Amino acid sequence: MKRLYALILIATLCSVNAMAQVSIDEVKSNNEKAEFKNEMKTNDLDAEYYSEAKERAERLAIRKERNTVDFSANLHGSLTAFSKSWQAAGDNTVTILASLNFLHTYKKDRFTLSNAASAKFGYNNMKMDLNGKQKGVWFKNVDEIALSTSPQWALVKNWSYGANVKFRTQFAPGYGARGDKQLGNQRVSNFMTPGYLDASLGFTYILPSEKFPLKVNLAPIAMSTTFRDDLSTSKDYGVLHGHSKVEGGLSVQLDFDKTWGKNGWLRYRTTAYSFYGWITDLSQVAKAEDKSAYEHIVPTLRWENTIDIKATKYISTQIYVQLYYNKAETKQLQVSSMLSVGLTYTFKNK
Repeated sequence: MKRLYALILIATLCSVNAMAQVSIDEVKSNNEKAEFKNEMKTNDLDAEYYSEAKERAERLAIRKERNTVDFSANLHGSLTAFSKSWQAAGDNTVTILASLNFLHTYKKDRFTLSNAASAKFGYNNMKMDLNGKQKGVWFKNVDEIALSTSPQWALVKNWSYGANVKFRTQFAPGYGARGDKQLGNQRVSNFMTPGYLDASLGFTYILPSEKFPLKVNLAPIAMSTTFRDDLSTSKDYGVLHGHSKVEGGLSVQLDFDKTWGKNGWLRYRTTAYSFYGWITDLSQVAKAEDKSAYEHIVPTLRWENTIDIKATKYISTQIYVQLYYNKAETKQLQVSSMLSVGLTYTFKNK
């Protein structure tokens, strides 16, 4: 029995010793600081993200900054009517005039491209005697198409160099007097009869003043071509050799465009163009025996003036005056003037 107690005591002591080997006192860090390392790479997150709507808005802003658009449309007319018993007498008349003006300017860095287009077309109707009968006759009184383009590169302050190309003609046949068409008389003009193509290379100066926006183009190298496609017209427009005449020379052009008032109630535009040709027909220069190509050297002058007066946003009065001189067509100064009141629409993106 004593042996059994002795064995139990020995086993108990061994068990206590084994537990002591894994006691807390054995894993103390002796006050050493623990260090933790993070081996993972981190990147800062950007809150911005791709937006198609934002990109579209940015592209639109860039286009608007580079492109300037100026468009206007006018429809003017007048009606005068008298009864048969009207004591002062008079003729019933109807006048209609439509016009369009478009100007687009693209600018990027040192490059500028200006494109312009304008069109005017007007008719009036009056009664007249045709073979002893009273008949209302429509007669064209305004007819013009004008297109131009001008690429320019900035040279120094306010100066640039480049080209100017302008084209002018008309829509419909023209007659010398009312009733000529009905009477079978010969027309005096038609589409591309005459037609004018002017091209020049030179320098442009823009006056640095908002109060007086003047632009001057000086072209030491210029060309002026006159077309006459309809040879059945009574006028030759100086085109004696074939269907066109090409002149070489120099040109000067002045442009002024100014708007007054917050609502642009008054606008004045003027263009003065002059061409001086030292060779009057380049198509004949190759013929040594033909001396007419160097004769009759005269300038061509054209001065256009337009005044727009707005009564309201959609009603305006327009005054237009053009002076034109071309000795090849006539030795006299040609003058055209017009005063009209009607509807107008103007669009500007700036």
